[in-house]
Amino acid sequence: MSITSTTTRFPFHDASLPIEQRVEDLLSRLTLADKAGLLFHTMAMAGDPEQGNAQFGLPSLASLIRKRHMNHFNVFGSAGGGRDFAAWHNAVQRVAAEVGLGIPVTLSTDPRHSFTNNPGTAMLAGAFSQWPEPLGLAAIGSAELVEAFGDIARQEYTAVGLRVALHPQIDLATEPRWSRQNGTFGEDAGLTSKLVVAYIRGFQGDTLGASSVATMVKHFPGGGPQKDGEDPHFDYGREQVYPGGEFEYHLKPFEAAIAAGGSQMMPYYGMPIGTQYDEVGFGFNKSVVTGLLRERYGFDGIVCTDWGLLTDVEIMGHPLAARAWGVEHLSRPERLVLALEAGIDQFGGEICTDVLIGEVSAGHVSEARVDASIRRILREKFTLGLFENPLVDEERAEIVVGNRAFVEAGLAAQRDSITVLTNGKQTGTAPTLPLAKGLRIYGEGVSAEALADYGTVVESPDRADVAILRISAPYDTSRTKGFESFFHAGSLEFEAAEIERLQGISRAVPSVLDVYLDRPAILTPLVDEAAAIVANFGSSDGSLLAVLFGDAEPKGSLPFDVPRSMAAVEASREDVPFDTADPLFRFGHGLRY
Repeated sequence: MSITSTTTRFPFHDASLPIEQRVEDLLSRLTLADKAGLLFHTMAMAGDPEQGNAQFGLPSLASLIRKRHMNHFNVFGSAGGGRDFAAWHNAVQRVAAEVGLGIPVTLSTDPRHSFTNNPGTAMLAGAFSQWPEPLGLAAIGSAELVEAFGDIARQEYTAVGLRVALHPQIDLATEPRWSRQNGTFGEDAGLTSKLVVAYIRGFQGDTLGASSVATMVKHFPGGGPQKDGEDPHFDYGREQVYPGGEFEYHLKPFEAAIAAGGSQMMPYYGMPIGTQYDEVGFGFNKSVVTGLLRERYGFDGIVCTDWGLLTDVEIMGHPLAARAWGVEHLSRPERLVLALEAGIDQFGGEICTDVLIGEVSAGHVSEARVDASIRRILREKFTLGLFENPLVDEERAEIVVGNRAFVEAGLAAQRDSITVLTNGKQTGTAPTLPLAKGLRIYGEGVSAEALADYGTVVESPDRADVAILRISAPYDTSRTKGFESFFHAGSLEFEAAEIERLQGISRAVPSVLDVYLDRPAILTPLVDEAAAIVANFGSSDGSLLAVLFGDAEPKGSLPFDVPRSMAAVEASREDVPFDTADPLFRFGHGLRY
């Protein structure tokens, strides 16, 4: 769908011309302000384009388009159902059409098809079909299913105008404490490499084109080996370490993604310690971005920094320093120049277009260097067909987003990802699962309404025939400072009081523990007490209960090792896969009925 315009048409508007010719024509017409706007990719809230967002300190999207000539935005939140989302997108495109040469906006999104709600990394599914987290897709392990998911997500994204996926996240979860494993395919490089190829094909198709969603693969060169499992969103997690010498192991999924045609790449925040590469954050790291990604792998797509490398900000009422690890001493203009020298094309989460204009005007950055990045950015806009069809069909969006077939496919994947760890106490009792229907059921963390479909809901364990307890992997709950609280980090051990409580219920009544494993949990104190333990990686109550009561078969297998103890975790090497001694459950473990 086109936006009606009475302005003179230029050669770059002519879809019959080769894309490179259109790029050069448009590039020749851009002002320095236009170019600066193209090099920034920040957040925007779905809602009134004229309204800012105080929570994240953002001016209005419309003002960023008009005053800073920006046109790449990562969408936070949801504008409602498919029709409303599409209408909001179209309103944004109409604002862009009135500015300068009318370059259409590219909207991107973090994952928004599952259960995670960390505003820095992923969104709740909302109106979209709901699937297990990527760890759950890995638990299923099917490349065909992952491609089908990607294709469904592509259809829902494009229906509402989302054209860049800020995913897949293909870091390897070799450090069990790391808070961002939920968005990965787990610990194994081979499985991750297989699945990322299918993921990219699902979103992009065989080649990037007008019906594609471009994938921004992250976080190059692998964000898993975090020192002590801490995340580099925060200064205490700035170091990536390789005590086992396995830097190359973490590159394997990226090699597969590049070969599969992944369109964009995002380096992580961390700084490598004790390697041949510069000890600065990857977004400033020329030896990694240019030497490794551009030269060794020949990658010529867009490289966009992770969010917030240049500017200190306040988020949710708390200060958050720029993640300029290793170059904290540099000024904001100096950081910008260093990132461009490293080979970066876009600055994620930043709006300081004036700083770039100043550095070009002062001669610290050449306009030719800026143009090299502009060519990559414009090439993708043209390839995605945004100039021909900047608007989306709002009625069609209402039909496509969250339609019954897509929702059912997501629910089926939720069921398939359920992973049975134990079935019957380890002392040798008969299998507990599948449960018989019609029992008296005590539940925690599961809705009484869902339980009532399978039996009689009772209010205490001593009145029940079986207990079903939905719990989550433990984490350090003392990290309560706004944005930081969304990152589940720290010890993998349950608190003593929680262990005692769960053991008490399990001794009173046969108990099925369902554990949400956004990270591995130390389950050792519970395996001899619970009648059965299952893991989920994002599933509704209905999907879980269908498996527990035998309406669906459990098909999941662990995408990582589950350690036996925190001592084993602390003794393991952050970069080495499957390195905890004598794990309680190994990668690939999953019982069947």
